[in-house]
Amino acid sequence: MGESSSNSGDLHVAIVGAGIGGLACAIACRRANPPLRVTVFERAPELLTIGAGIHIPPNACRVVTRFGLLEKLKQAGGYEVQDFTLRRYQNGQILVEKPLKGRVEAEYGAQWIGDYQNVLLDEAVLSGAHIMTNAEVTGVQSASDGPQTVLLKDGRSISTDVVIGADGLWSGVREIVLERPFAPAETGDLAYRGTFTRDQLKAFNNERIDKLLEQSNIQVWLGPGKHAVFYPLRNHTEYNLVLIVADDLPSGVRTSQGSLEELAANFEGWDPILSDVISCLKSALKWKLLHFEELDQWTKGVIALLGDASHPTLPYQGQGAAMAVEDGAILGLLLTKLQNAGLPLNQNEKNARLASLFRLYENLRKERTKVNVEGAVHTRHYYHLSDGDEQRNRDRELSELPGKRWKGSCSFNWGDAQYQQSLLGFDVLADAEKKFDEWVAGVQEPVSKSAL
Repeated sequence: MGESSSNSGDLHVAIVGAGIGGLACAIACRRANPPLRVTVFERAPELLTIGAGIHIPPNACRVVTRFGLLEKLKQAGGYEVQDFTLRRYQNGQILVEKPLKGRVEAEYGAQWIGDYQNVLLDEAVLSGAHIMTNAEVTGVQSASDGPQTVLLKDGRSISTDVVIGADGLWSGVREIVLERPFAPAETGDLAYRGTFTRDQLKAFNNERIDKLLEQSNIQVWLGPGKHAVFYPLRNHTEYNLVLIVADDLPSGVRTSQGSLEELAANFEGWDPILSDVISCLKSALKWKLLHFEELDQWTKGVIALLGDASHPTLPYQGQGAAMAVEDGAILGLLLTKLQNAGLPLNQNEKNARLASLFRLYENLRKERTKVNVEGAVHTRHYYHLSDGDEQRNRDRELSELPGKRWKGSCSFNWGDAQYQQSLLGFDVLADAEKKFDEWVAGVQEPVSKSAL
């Protein structure tokens, strides 16, 4: 038996997936006046910690601040990141330390915060989004002359105006949009991840480790073909270690239990601090890093994709979640502005207007996310240089950046001022508002709100 959309006239938005991008979209939609109706479908039986260990760089922090959630994030254990430190793999020698706290807010208009916690989930619920767990979407019946129908595995069907596919790397909605299977490809890398308590690491009584624990820094050790990342979680009560190495899993195998001996062997000859930290691990899960080439089509009628469903990226710029947040916030903004401008009563015209809006969204996002995906591949190259001339040139360039006050050019995008400004400083919401006004002026004269 189907559930129908509201008769109130307010848009009903169905979001498939309760990840960071889907929740950002839900919050943005609920902040409309009047709020859009939002139903979030999550296939998992319960919602676990959202975004643990994922940083909020300035471009995403700008969105979170607009949501009014910055202080809530800090109260929940988020902290302002002090520096971004790059180290040599053999001995931990600092190659360069990029200041973040204070500088990024002045340069890019927002802070760099560590750890999302569950604040987005809590806010989505508090704002009135209806989140359904154990709700696996198996299909969408799309009609040009009527509402859209979301089909669930348990036999229920829900009527809605638009559908947002925020269901991640293995998106089912993506295959509905493309009308064909479209699986991600292996990148040749895999990742190990470990989380440690402060007490575990303090037990070493190691002066260097103790110093790392007191710093609010992103620490990255660069080495031939691999790298390691270490940073605090939950206001320095826990710490995250991510180790990236060459993929040795069989083709088609996504995750596997890895042996600690194998992991330690991968980093033999590296900074002894890493060996000590690795020794704290009780087990090690390893998983493939996957992506796919640029997707030509992000929308179909009144169905749109966001985040990893449309532009998954390697993790080397720390921008995967941030781009999903931007996607979700922009979709919510555009739908809100369209609802406020007014929609035609005729269902065919209404659906055509919504489909046109989604094409605007796609045009706003494709180039920016493409640049980010390419930038992550570029960063992988510079992180993983073998010892030699190119590595020495990289290290020399990095050492010169503080003298340029981080305002010069650099062959490595991590240090290039223009690249970082475009990535972190661009106000995507202001740009979307401007482009919406241009778009709406070019379509049929908006109807009055009363026509809804």
